[in-house]
Amino acid sequence: MSPTPEQRRAARHQLGTGSGAPAARRGPSGGRKKPITVDAIISTAFGIVEAEGYDALTMRRVAAALETGPSSLYAHVVNKEDLDELLIGRLCAGIDLPEPDPAAWRRQLAGVCTQLRDQYLRYPGISRAAFAAAPSNLDTLRVAEGMLAILLTGGIDPQTAAWALDSLSLYVNAYSLEISLVNSRIGRGDDGWVVSRDELLRRFAALPDTFPRTKRYAAELTAGTVHDRFDFTIGLMIDGLPGSR
Repeated sequence: MSPTPEQRRAARHQLGTGSGAPAARRGPSGGRKKPITVDAIISTAFGIVEAEGYDALTMRRVAAALETGPSSLYAHVVNKEDLDELLIGRLCAGIDLPEPDPAAWRRQLAGVCTQLRDQYLRYPGISRAAFAAAPSNLDTLRVAEGMLAILLTGGIDPQTAAWALDSLSLYVNAYSLEISLVNSRIGRGDDGWVVSRDELLRRFAALPDTFPRTKRYAAELTAGTVHDRFDFTIGLMIDGLPGSR
């Protein structure tokens, strides 16, 4: 008896994502098209997200792009949540993890967070796939293992390291999602909600005097690029950890 999709998923969690056995296509065009594999599904899903954003990603949409029916996908992918996990795993596979160094652990940890951010920003909104999911993909767990190793090498106690890992990951995911939402609104020409710094300064200057600090420190409140703010926040979080200096 052939393994069920759930059994295939369990095997991926034990042995890596792999491409799986190709599914034979049926119908008159079956012999002319590339076989469906896990890798083909993942690559097609990334293409959809890159071109149309994460909201456009559905199993039906992936099946249409592969010129097949959704049932053909379920031979390899259990459901949309399983596909989400595979996508995040593929992105995590591209993260370079340094050998933990007690003299450079803060810089190393910030570097991994920056890599994750950059991977997520390649595909608009894809960090949503990492929310509310307990990771079991080996590539995703490899990054968590590497970050935990850096924290522990830096002298952080295990419980603090575990919660710091969760907090840093959550911030990276949320930051990446916010940037994707802003870029999406800009792409739609929605200037009513996404404004320039000059416009924001004008709005702050026009506030009534009941906002004295906002008016006085408008330049500081609007200073820096979005990545400046990312670096600041990651640094703030890491510097607040009671590890070795």
